[in-house]
Amino acid sequence: MYHDVVDAGAEDTSGFPGRDAALYKIGPELFAEHLDAIATFASFVPSVSDPPDPPGPVFTFDDGGVSAMRAAELLDERGLAGYFLVTTNYIGTRGFVTERNIRDLARRGHTIGSHSCSHPLRMGRCSWTQLTEEWTCSRARLGGILGTEIRVASIPGGDLTPQVAEAAARAGITTLFTSEPTRERRHAFGLTLVGRYTIQKWTDRATAGALAAGDWLPCARQVVIWNAKKVSKRLGGARYLQIRRMLLGHDAEVRWGDQS
Repeated sequence: MYHDVVDAGAEDTSGFPGRDAALYKIGPELFAEHLDAIATFASFVPSVSDPPDPPGPVFTFDDGGVSAMRAAELLDERGLAGYFLVTTNYIGTRGFVTERNIRDLARRGHTIGSHSCSHPLRMGRCSWTQLTEEWTCSRARLGGILGTEIRVASIPGGDLTPQVAEAAARAGITTLFTSEPTRERRHAFGLTLVGRYTIQKWTDRATAGALAAGDWLPCARQVVIWNAKKVSKRLGGARYLQIRRMLLGHDAEVRWGDQS
């Protein structure tokens, strides 16, 4: 799971601004090293299918930042393709892909999917009405841009609950990427749930390659971190967003979809 591919010091030029989002943004040179390491460490060729077909690793990019075009160039150079999951309320705004960008990515063989409309940080706490709108409207917006059915999505904040999955299925999504660090696929409500390993700005090439190869230690580390985050969200309850904002901060222009 990647987000933005940007130069150091220019993190706010693509995707959501702020210190929190910057944790998931890596430089283009490091991204290229990741791709080469994955090809070296993993004994298979990455590929794209719907739903993603193992054993090849799948490259996903959340949020819809304009650096998707830079990431796509590096993938194209290696004959690879990715999934670009777009937060549709931000299409065409500063730092995010335009409709033309989205059509260009699809024309070049990359898969376009939804990352909701408004990017709720705790999507599992949203009402059924909002969940339905987040998936239905984002899918319709992207489908209108591309003239095709959108069947793939990823969950903002990785906040998977049965309601989130059911709403996605009812909206027409068939493959839903989660943030759970697992290679096992699950099925619910007619959906295929696909886990992912998270890439952050300090993830080195060896770790990226080891994750793609399924090495035990780096995969286990992500499981421990993921479970700790789930506990903190549960204990934080309604104050989770306030605590998060206080610790990490974000640009005043960002209004997450679950903020009143």
